[in-house]
Amino acid sequence: MISRLWATALLVGVTGCATPLPVVTDATAWTTGRLSLQVQAWQDRPAQSLSAAFELRAKASAGELRMLSPLGTLLVAATWDQQVATLSTPEGQRRFDSLDQLSRQALGETLPLAALPDWLAARPWPQAAHQLHADGFEQLGWRITTDRFVEGWISATRESPPQVKLRVKLERADPA
Repeated sequence: MISRLWATALLVGVTGCATPLPVVTDATAWTTGRLSLQVQAWQDRPAQSLSAAFELRAKASAGELRMLSPLGTLLVAATWDQQVATLSTPEGQRRFDSLDQLSRQALGETLPLAALPDWLAARPWPQAAHQLHADGFEQLGWRITTDRFVEGWISATRESPPQVKLRVKLERADPA
């Protein structure tokens, strides 16, 4: 699945086509950076990986995640609100009842996209229980490591098969 998503993303980057997206309707700032996602081989599925720049803007009930080519071309995007989650690719838009369904379809594995804005701010998502550790916290079956947050690094690992690793390098705005 990730290979198919990445091939689709590369196709969009080469052709320069992108579907316009709805915009989150509040003043939430964009979180930007680079991400790397690795999914371990499991049963009959091969290992998969994905690396891209990203832009994320979200509030409690709505959000937008864009993945970008090295040249800044929009490759794939997800938008969501309380009623629907939409995945936009060169093949068109697909609607899902939940973010979990969207991430499973797009990435082959469920990623807790609703929790991601909080995790990237080095804090647990307030909608689920968590357990604190010296180097971060555990939540939703994931271990989030925040000990390098000052340097802009966050990682999240799910150990249950197949193992999934997400590493993020946040861009930091220069102080004025």
